[in-house]
Amino acid sequence: MKPVIKWAGGKTQLLEHITKMLPKEYNNYFEPFIGGGALLFELSNKTATINDINSELINMYIQIKEKPEEIIYYLSILDNEHEKVVDKKSYYYDIRNKFNENLETNTLEQACRLIYINKHCFNGLYRVNSRGLFNVPFNNKKSGRSFDKKNIIEVSNYLKNVDILNVDFEDAVKNAKKGDFVFFDSPYVPLNPTSFTDYTKEGFDYNDHIRLSKLFKKLSDCGIYCMLTNHNTELVNKLYYDFNLYVVKVSRNINCNAINRKGEEIIITNYRI
Repeated sequence: MKPVIKWAGGKTQLLEHITKMLPKEYNNYFEPFIGGGALLFELSNKTATINDINSELINMYIQIKEKPEEIIYYLSILDNEHEKVVDKKSYYYDIRNKFNENLETNTLEQACRLIYINKHCFNGLYRVNSRGLFNVPFNNKKSGRSFDKKNIIEVSNYLKNVDILNVDFEDAVKNAKKGDFVFFDSPYVPLNPTSFTDYTKEGFDYNDHIRLSKLFKKLSDCGIYCMLTNHNTELVNKLYYDFNLYVVKVSRNINCNAINRKGEEIIITNYRI
């Protein structure tokens, strides 16, 4: 299996490092910030709980879980129309407008619109304006399928046994117990310490990062295995200084400035590798 959509901060390029740093054994798997779910689909743990504050993203996972054939049918309509129309840019913006007009409707059609615009927007970036409207421009590519039918089916079958939540990250792990594993693919701390960039209208600010670090410590005290990834910044090092910190070189392909496409991420664990 592979992620259905691309997501800012996705961990596909870090999987090689992360999988080498997993606990040797663990029970249930929790991921409070699911995003594209690269590690979830790589591990395919038998018992898992996933969550995200982005209701559009969670609706997509629920619809794929419950109605894979309908997802494939509707996406095929969107893709076939995309291939036929001459003005693909206008078609993209039409679908984007429909997506914004139907936010939080939790429908199958809305899930498919998300998959379509994610495939055809610039760099697969999910970004909203101050009103919570998706505002990423068209990527100007003439073709490109939005989905892989076989992968949709495989993901759906796997998600049948996965609990899918749309709550605060603290609530997402309230059922975690000793011996379980929690992977925090947390929203990035900005490289510029004076600003925070939000990918949802709710945002994830400085106080949320403080709250997350306290949760990491609380779970650690309960004997729950925890791993967290983020930018290698002064704030992150300060918040998690008493845990195990591993720095990894990365490419940030989603950054429009080529100078800023090289950087460092940090992988933090509460257990020895």
